[in-house]
Amino acid sequence: MPKPPTLGRQRRTNPVVWCFAVVCSFIATTVIIAGIIVFSGYLVIRPKMPLLSVRASRLDNVEYNKADGIVAIKLTIVINAENHNQKAHARFYDTKLLLGYHGTNIARLVANPFDLRKNESSDLNYVVESSPIPLKEEEQYLTEQSLYKSKVMLFVLKGSSRTVWKVGPLGPVKFSLHMYCELLLPVNGSVVRSHCSTKSH
Repeated sequence: MPKPPTLGRQRRTNPVVWCFAVVCSFIATTVIIAGIIVFSGYLVIRPKMPLLSVRASRLDNVEYNKADGIVAIKLTIVINAENHNQKAHARFYDTKLLLGYHGTNIARLVANPFDLRKNESSDLNYVVESSPIPLKEEEQYLTEQSLYKSKVMLFVLKGSSRTVWKVGPLGPVKFSLHMYCELLLPVNGSVVRSHCSTKSH
């Protein structure tokens, strides 16, 4: 007669496996709770991105020496820093902007770090007076077209700033703001209102 099969000892789960499972469960629970807190904080605070925008600009004076192909420029630019958050302060730092004319940088606009309280804005006022700028032949032609025909001059304002703001349970949030604005300024000194503002990354 065949012998009945014998049963050996039941294999028990290794304690290391149990510990690993407990740790994974704890991590999963922590991530879920953190997600709920962040989502709840977002719904309560509804954060808005701080930004910089060109509020107004004006070409104050242009001195053009046609014989030597040299131009000197004076202009005013007002940049508005905005924090539309109702429940969060914002700090701006590393603000560095370059003002260019036909590919030549004529001024660097910087600002010391500054804070904006909840739902607050502040103006940064810049008066730019360039040194005499030697122009290439093509740039001389474009400058003469601007001064004597179209009566507007094109400038480019580009650069970046950084912001940090604390959003309740979300903690500090940091963003880089990038600006690229084309400013068409009348040579008669009229003030131009602009809607150009920074984009975040």
